[in-house]
Amino acid sequence: MAQRSLQRTRGELTDFLLHHRNKLTPADVGLPSTGRRRTPGLRREEVATLAGVGLTWYTWFEQGRDINVSERFLLRVSKALKLDDAECCHLFLLAQGRPPPAEAYQAQAVPPRIQTLLDDLARPAYVINLRWDLVAWNAAADVLLGLADREPPARNLLRLAFADPALRRRLPAWRRDASCLLAQFRCDLALAPGDDAMGTLIEELSRLSPDFRRWWESPDLEGYARGIGRLLDTQGTAQDFDHQTLVVDEHRHLWMVVYFKAST
Repeated sequence: MAQRSLQRTRGELTDFLLHHRNKLTPADVGLPSTGRRRTPGLRREEVATLAGVGLTWYTWFEQGRDINVSERFLLRVSKALKLDDAECCHLFLLAQGRPPPAEAYQAQAVPPRIQTLLDDLARPAYVINLRWDLVAWNAAADVLLGLADREPPARNLLRLAFADPALRRRLPAWRRDASCLLAQFRCDLALAPGDDAMGTLIEELSRLSPDFRRWWESPDLEGYARGIGRLLDTQGTAQDFDHQTLVVDEHRHLWMVVYFKAST
């Protein structure tokens, strides 16, 4: 496979920025109109002002010059140009050869069609982000985990498993399930090792759960899962589950976890 040349990448970056700058009008970004313009779209100085960056630096960046720009610079330019998540990711790939930092993609909601897909499933299913917050679910998952009645901070799968006594009593295989969840979370943490929100969750769970604290300090855990394997229903009958994980958004690290009744 032929390698992409740096010169080609810089040309694509220039074309990308020009395309999105020319798509916008002053009214789109809350600037007053100044009458007829010789060229469509925003001027470079307007983008620089909206992004809070220097005009010279933005000009050199748009021209594809050999300069280093920070994550903060790219995120500000993305916001000024009103890029969506996929476009922001493309900008980072062109400028730095990698997607944006994970903390920029901690979504609090999913697209309507993903929620429709969840609702169409009869079996339990939910969507989690990199921090393992449950950002969407269907009715069957709500019956299983009681999510709708919880406050948003409590809608976190690790918090439910380690710091919710009522749910823990419904997990006859809690030690196995909790250790598998924690092992998978440790793998996910490698995607954003310096993320403040992830660090805050680890600190909170370490205070709330001696088991979490002990296992976190001794990472020799076996098995990996983003779902609970055995759970008692409202009649006290144990239900065994297998799980399938689907990628909802690879750049924002959103996963859909679908529960299947385990085959006997």
